[in-house]
Amino acid sequence: MENRVAVLAVIAEDFSSAEQINSILHEYRQYIIGRMGVPYRDKGVNIISVAVDAPQDKINTLGGKIGRLDGVTAKTLYSTNNK
Repeated sequence: MENRVAVLAVIAEDFSSAEQINSILHEYRQYIIGRMGVPYRDKGVNIISVAVDAPQDKINTLGGKIGRLDGVTAKTLYSTNNK
């Protein structure tokens, strides 16, 4: 299966989910290009962006696992460049 480049955007409103998020990201570390996390304490949320290069089914599974955590929302944006 061909790899896709994508960005996974994660909003975590439940700080107790951080360990689970990190565990899932560690599981998919071979596909991660880079990640950035910003704690926005004034609003009580963590904002995480994860750049990935992986088969689409792996990206979908990663986003689904993270998005099913309590207090967490995850959305994926795919590149249209299929090189």
